Amino acid sequence: MSGALDGIRVVELGRFVTGPEAGVLLADLGADVVKVEDPRHGDPFRHYGEGGYAPPFRSLNRNKRSLALDIASPAGREILLELIATADVLIENFRVGQAQSWGWGYETLRERFPRLIYCSISGFGQVGPYRDRPGYDTVGVALSGLLSAFVDLAEPEPLNVSLADHLAGIYAGYGILAALHARDRTGLGQLVETSLLQSSVAFLAEYASTYFDSGVIPVKGARARGSVAWAFVAKDGKPFVVHLSSPPKFWRGLATVVGHPEWLEDERFATAKARRANHPALADALTDAFGTRPRHEWLTALVAADVPCAPLNNLAEVFEDPQVQALGLERTIRHPAMGDVRLVAPGVNLDRNPLIWEKAPPVLGEDTVDVLRELGVGDNVIAELAAAGLIRVADSAGPPAEN
Repeated sequence: MSGALDGIRVVELGRFVTGPEAGVLLADLGADVVKVEDPRHGDPFRHYGEGGYAPPFRSLNRNKRSLALDIASPAGREILLELIATADVLIENFRVGQAQSWGWGYETLRERFPRLIYCSISGFGQVGPYRDRPGYDTVGVALSGLLSAFVDLAEPEPLNVSLADHLAGIYAGYGILAALHARDRTGLGQLVETSLLQSSVAFLAEYASTYFDSGVIPVKGARARGSVAWAFVAKDGKPFVVHLSSPPKFWRGLATVVGHPEWLEDERFATAKARRANHPALADALTDAFGTRPRHEWLTALVAADVPCAPLNNLAEVFEDPQVQALGLERTIRHPAMGDVRLVAPGVNLDRNPLIWEKAPPVLGEDTVDVLRELGVGDNVIAELAAAGLIRVADSAGPPAEN
């Protein structure tokens, strides 16, 4: 069965996270994503580990083809434009104005390629006083207010996951899909633009709406109190969570499981409003109760009582979890040279057009020859380009050849 985006070609001029995240979403859906990389070093994410094939790079570049091409050179730029002429989508995440200065910005390409969907991902947007600043994930989550939802502002620290980077890539992919659908009706491409700042602020919609309504700035833990949720540590030192939220039966089940049915009549806890108002007191009482038995006993009892709960898993526990295994959320692809590559599965399933899971993340320049031949570049020219250092050639059976 073909992928949902079968026949769509994407040129990805993306590095690190945001551009490659958008690209891998489209690649999983069946698009032919040609990742254009610097022939000397490739995507910098390749080198966040050993051998130019680091785990962060692998996580974002499955199902893609690697074209190692010096796009700063006149010959490389001309080949890039020939490649763009065959493309439906271009993705770039350079600093604002950089692509235009190199001769392939949106303003330059829109007239030449009117059907092209051009996706630009930046740190802070294309306009405004911060447009020219360097943007990185920690800066994006901090400026947007997203970091404030996770940390104690009196003792702040960065997150352990690049949240703004991935959000920007996901929103970019969402915009690209909308633009492809619109092109089916109009025949015209368009500019799709997002940023670390815009995507992170958009992700805060619920948090912000509460602030708009009340004028009170939410602090860490505010949502947990509002939804009556907690995290606890059991007697064996293992953490878990409980989330009551809405139906009263969840509260009744929790009170019964912990051996305190009298709480059901306690005016401090009898109603959802009271439980929210007395969240700290209830949290203390539950902490004492849950400290008396190991986690697996509590979770077994809570599940039997239909109380929403879960272990607070570390990554090793995640991929040992039977539900995660049942959903197939860990996948392995074999690369002929690099061996088995363990990756996380895509975040969505399609019934009629299953997501693609065929090609391991490429070594640098793995598909250079194939892509150039598709563009009509002869083998003699390919050899000249390689000798001049303007391309890098590798194959799936081994690492890139030294130029």
